[in-house]
Amino acid sequence: MIPFKSLKGLTTCRQGSERNSEEESLLPALRDFQSLKTRLEVVRSLTTAAALYTIKQRLDEKDLSIIKVILPALRKDLLKVYIVHLFTAVYQFEFEDLQVAWDCENLQRAEPQSEGQVLPVQDAALIQSEIQMYLESLPSLKGGLTILRSSLIPDDIFLHGFSTRTGGISYIPTLSSCNLFSSSKRRDPQVIVKENLRRLANAAGFNPETFHRVKTDHANAVYIMGKTEPDSYDGIVTNQKGVTIAAPGADCIPVLFADPVRKACGAAHSGWKGTLLGVSMATVNAMVSEYGCNVKDIRVVLGPSVGPCCYKLPHESAKEFYRIDPKCVRQFDSACPYIDIRRATRILLESGGILPENIQDDSITDQSQNITLCTACHPDKFYSHFRDGPNFGTQIGFISIKD
Repeated sequence: MIPFKSLKGLTTCRQGSERNSEEESLLPALRDFQSLKTRLEVVRSLTTAAALYTIKQRLDEKDLSIIKVILPALRKDLLKVYIVHLFTAVYQFEFEDLQVAWDCENLQRAEPQSEGQVLPVQDAALIQSEIQMYLESLPSLKGGLTILRSSLIPDDIFLHGFSTRTGGISYIPTLSSCNLFSSSKRRDPQVIVKENLRRLANAAGFNPETFHRVKTDHANAVYIMGKTEPDSYDGIVTNQKGVTIAAPGADCIPVLFADPVRKACGAAHSGWKGTLLGVSMATVNAMVSEYGCNVKDIRVVLGPSVGPCCYKLPHESAKEFYRIDPKCVRQFDSACPYIDIRRATRILLESGGILPENIQDDSITDQSQNITLCTACHPDKFYSHFRDGPNFGTQIGFISIKD
């Protein structure tokens, strides 16, 4: 669509009958534009990043994902850099070249852009900086950042915590506001997650540039930091100071491990599959074999996760938890029994030699210390896949060894 001002200016460049015929030929286009005016929204912002972010918000409010962009060819590569950073694969962009009308008073024609032309690296870096500065300027949503901590992990040696959903900039309801995971299926791009992480890191006191999150596969592989990193893993361990390791959770359990004697730590993502595959004990065993930890010295804290009050699995899967302990299953004879993945995790840890007093989970009755709250039951505090569906947000458990 050519802006109305450009169409009007085109008619002033003709003389006599030629001008009249041109005006008549433009009338349908003018009428089309007038009919669109009631559905148009003009976005005015100081920067392109701010304008596109506002446009993204409008698209998300209407749950739209197919966008047609009409702009001069010279601007296309520039805009694509913004789009790569501010949008995900959920959005589909179609580009159409804007044919700029020539102006009698100022005849200037842009040279056509050659195919495959690459935007200079310094321009791309400036765009990234512009986006970052804009996101940093945004106010936090849903209140301030809240970090849950356990008294079981000594804070003179370790920095640790479990994030909640408040204090970030994610605005989509199921992702609001401190979402810490981006994927091709969600509407939060990596730059928003990065900004949320930066704010969490500032509040917690760790360096976001030395942050490592597990690459979940719902299995039991463990990455030993300093060795070759696997393509996917649900556990991670380290004895390096100043490095923060983390595991996500949005119903699955983020599990933290700390050995104050050998000064080593770990994090694991334990969903129902990982629980049955023993990912928590696999993480413990990695600390023992790699850093010489004594299993009796290792402290284990289970973070916020879906509780037995809400979580169900098909009967065939429930059988596996029943074999661990019948108390892990409620309404066993139903088609979808209720499952207690926390109890199962505790039982497997104790069977592996972790002392009962060195495990913190929902068996702690003091609410000031009970950090294993049900994610599905507390929508104001936590994200939940079980509750919110496929476009869910993610919190994390994190830990590092202090310098």
